[in-house]
Formats: sequence, C-alpha cells, structure tokens
Amino acid sequence: MEKTYRGTLDGRGLKIAIIKANFNEMITNLLMAGAKETLVKLGVKSEDIHIVEVPGAFEIPFAARKTVESQRYNGVIALGAVIRGETSHYDYVCQAVTSGVSSLNVESDIPITFGVLTTDTSEQALARTGIKHPNTGNEAARTVVEMATLEV
Repeated sequence: MEKTYRGTLDGRGLKIAIIKANFNEMITNLLMAGAKETLVKLGVKSEDIHIVEVPGAFEIPFAARKTVESQRYNGVIALGAVIRGETSHYDYVCQAVTSGVSSLNVESDIPITFGVLTTDTSEQALARTGIKHPNTGNEAARTVVEMATLEV
C-alpha cells in the first residue's frame, strides 16, 4: 500500500534561524519581516526566531554552516537579494550562494530554505517582497516549517 509523507505547517516548539544578508537591506528587511510574520502565524514563538546578519549574500553559506553546526535550530532560512549590475560579479555571487546553500541542505539533518532573490533589477526584487508577487520570505518560512516537521 502506498504511503505518503509530508511535513506540517505547525511550527509550535520549533527554533528557527534566519540568515539575512544586509546588502540591499531595504529589500532583505522586507523579506525578513515576511518570514518572521509567517513563522509566528505558524506557531513559532518570536523568542525562538533568531536573526543572523551577514554583510552580503556571498557570506550566507558560511553563516548557514555555522548555524547548522550549532545544533540549536530545527531549521534555517537564508534571505538575500542579489541584483544584476554591469559586471559578471552577479553571476559569481549567485552561483556561490546557491551552490553553498544547496550543498549544506543536502548534507545536513537541518533544513535550509532558500529565500535569496536573484533579479535583474531592484524593481523585480521589490516586487517579490509582497508588492506584486508573494513575499519570498513568507514562502521560505512556510517551507522551513514544513521541512522541519517532515518525518519519513
């Protein structure tokens, strides 16, 4: 007989770390506000939500590794905004942060959700803070709770 496994959206008792890149801070602050709001709505106590700030998106994988290794959290949310400029720097940063978080997520017993925007313009990034599209921070928060409660 087929059996399906799925996490829940019940965040009661969970401790969640949010890693927030400070570069493009106006956008990342909105992502963080959305993530925190969603976590609280799902039952995570505000005192069980800890913020880890890093200078930019490139530093997210390092902070995620340190956070996971601390074994203090049931889940980690990575939030950042990488916006294309005039050089290829954008491509390198996007690749590094995506690869770093992805590798950690596969190797760790603690889920890490990816709420890092990679957009061509500031307007596109701002739209994904809840203005025209769903807030990516909200989506990352829902996902981390569901993954943290997944039992197989």
